[in-house]
Amino acid sequence: MHRCHWASADDALMCAYHDTEWGVPLHDDNALFEFLCLEGAQAGLSWRTVLAKRDNYRKAFHGFEIARVAAMKDRELESLLLDPGIIRNRLKVTATRDNAIAAQQVIAECGSLGAYLWSFVDGKPLRNRWKDRSEVPASTPLSDRMSKELKKRGFRFVGTTICYSLMQATGMINDHLTGCFRHKECAGMH
Repeated sequence: MHRCHWASADDALMCAYHDTEWGVPLHDDNALFEFLCLEGAQAGLSWRTVLAKRDNYRKAFHGFEIARVAAMKDRELESLLLDPGIIRNRLKVTATRDNAIAAQQVIAECGSLGAYLWSFVDGKPLRNRWKDRSEVPASTPLSDRMSKELKKRGFRFVGTTICYSLMQATGMINDHLTGCFRHKECAGMH
């Protein structure tokens, strides 16, 4: 069974993520918010590092329930800076609450975070047909636009590379290589 290059067979965590989550279209607001925050936490680090800490992030940030995260007090965020189970970067920790507040504003205006984020791809996944990992971009004009729009709305840690990774992870873009067994499976999902 062939997988994308980054899902090494000797890394069970990355394989499981690749085989069951990456590229699967997500529409649930809290799930999308989780990925938005985790992709931002990854900035400057490896995805594996963040993935290994995901359960701790879920505990620290109330299961990524947007309303609960938006209501977090400064003292609660300060205590998270002592938690070795998450990445203890003050800017990234406070950005999670700021992003929840921005997400609430998007939901009030657009009906859901999912509807807003998926509007960047006109509500349906883009299906790339990359044969080699060297073809897969780190960002595109689409991720540039998403980044710019999210920043205008007050989101933080949403640079163009983070936005592209978010779109890949949540199935807005199918970037499984054509030789990967998941390419065809994800292509049939909406």
